[in-house]
Amino acid sequence: MVIALIPARGGSKRIPRKNIKLFAGRPMIGWAIETATKCGCFERVVVSTDSEEIALVSRSLGAEVPFIRPAHLADDHADTASVVQHSLDELQVQDELLCCIYATTPMLLSDDIVAGIEAVQKDPAVQYAFTVGEFSCPIERALRLTGKGGVEPIYPENMTKRTQDLSHAFFDAGQFYVGRVSAWKRRLPIFGPYSTPIRLPAHRAIDIDNEQDWRRAELLFELVRGANKSIRE
Repeated sequence: MVIALIPARGGSKRIPRKNIKLFAGRPMIGWAIETATKCGCFERVVVSTDSEEIALVSRSLGAEVPFIRPAHLADDHADTASVVQHSLDELQVQDELLCCIYATTPMLLSDDIVAGIEAVQKDPAVQYAFTVGEFSCPIERALRLTGKGGVEPIYPENMTKRTQDLSHAFFDAGQFYVGRVSAWKRRLPIFGPYSTPIRLPAHRAIDIDNEQDWRRAELLFELVRGANKSIRE
């Protein structure tokens, strides 16, 4: 059994009602539910939430909400691993795969999820797969602001090196984490040698943390959706 779990708490502060706020004409969580459903990989698509409102919206969009998450797992300090562990206990899932998909991932594609699941299934040594994006500039040339209003290099020894001589660096794109249930239950760290990355293009590796991010993501989403529609026509 492969299960999709979409965590969606109700107490978002930077963007109020973030998980069900309309994004491109649909509640934000609806895009994650649709992507999970369309990929055809999951026997169940489950939403974990502390909010009755989010639960109602999620059910109307085709997801299961078999339990309401306790308040202590829905505050600002609750981590993903604890939410997943609680869901596994509630669902009584055994040795299978669970894919944790964040609710605010409108740019996520079903193909990304399929690639992640296949990466774990085909190699017994792989415990997790998750999405990454690549930094557009070498992080070895990062600068910090000084207390006097100036700047200084964090790694001075790299400032004279050629860009092509510096390494590529990646970041957690925060779209989904698919892992073996046994790994989730053992709290095995996701970022380690037993994980494999699913690379996303820059225009889809977007974090939505504030209203500016939201508007930028919505414009990009509409642009990409429009381009895909033109190709199909």
